[in-house]
Amino acid sequence: MRSREWHLLRRPQGWPTPADFALVDRELPPVQAGEVVVRNLYLSVDPYMRGRMNAARSYAPPYELGQVMYGEAVGRVAESADDRLPVGAWVRTRRAWREAFVCPAGEPELIDVELAPPASYLGVLGMPGMTAWVGVHDIGEVRPGETVFVSAASGAVGSLAGQLARLVGCRVIGSAGSAEKVRYLTEDLGYDAAFDYHAGDITGQLQAAAPEGVDVYFDNVGGEHLRAALACLNVRGRVAACGSISSYNEPQPGPDNLAVVVGKRIRIQGFIVWDHADRLPLFTRYVGGLLQTGQVRYRETVVDGIEQAVQAFLDLLRGGTHLGKLVVRVSSPDD
Repeated sequence: MRSREWHLLRRPQGWPTPADFALVDRELPPVQAGEVVVRNLYLSVDPYMRGRMNAARSYAPPYELGQVMYGEAVGRVAESADDRLPVGAWVRTRRAWREAFVCPAGEPELIDVELAPPASYLGVLGMPGMTAWVGVHDIGEVRPGETVFVSAASGAVGSLAGQLARLVGCRVIGSAGSAEKVRYLTEDLGYDAAFDYHAGDITGQLQAAAPEGVDVYFDNVGGEHLRAALACLNVRGRVAACGSISSYNEPQPGPDNLAVVVGKRIRIQGFIVWDHADRLPLFTRYVGGLLQTGQVRYRETVVDGIEQAVQAFLDLLRGGTHLGKLVVRVSSPDD
């Protein structure tokens, strides 16, 4: 069996370009006892992948030059040399950016496609969904009656974070990058207020949406969004620092109002979702139940073809027009 896979050719300087990547065709090795072949059907593209393209030391190892990149994927077992994982089983792995691969049978994670569709295990029931759940409940510690501000609120993480906060009994405000995305937040997801950050004066727009201040800020953006949140946070406000996409490709100055952190006794806590991996079973049961009862809604933007994976990733970094989770469909589940 042959497989196409994306390799990182060089480390991007600033914004990545298609020339930094190559789509490589290779022959898979024969399957040995205790191994399986997994054929990927959906690949995830996520903002954190930009950091893995740098050589700098971080919480996870960088992508190796000239080697296939990693990330979350959902697929099916196409060949098995281990009775524990039969042909046809649906699985989730960390071996994205490729069509198929051989791995030990104990590596893939079985998923329940009766609970939710396969691609949702890359979004609302995947790493982004768990990030939202951990950030809202464990880091932000949101409480009924509080006001919660979520940046990049129409994306895979933000769209669920706001809904989870509303289910606690919070008033939720979101920022997004277009009028269409703002409508999605307020009309489809039930956000109490939302604004387009491209309209300018983020602080002013947030103050207008939250005249009594903000208690918890779920930060996916950093930069000017963080500055605005600090200006509007109430005494003993909390910041769940999830990401800072505004500075992933171009250095951005830090907020110039950090002094308010002391006077307001603000707590800013960064977090990496897999530090909370023990919470995965509880998260899956909780959010899976919300999906089945219709208390949580989600959107997926699907791009067809592995050859489109890099462009989909570049569009993600630029903000793009996608709503919710952006996934790449490698092939149809019926192929």
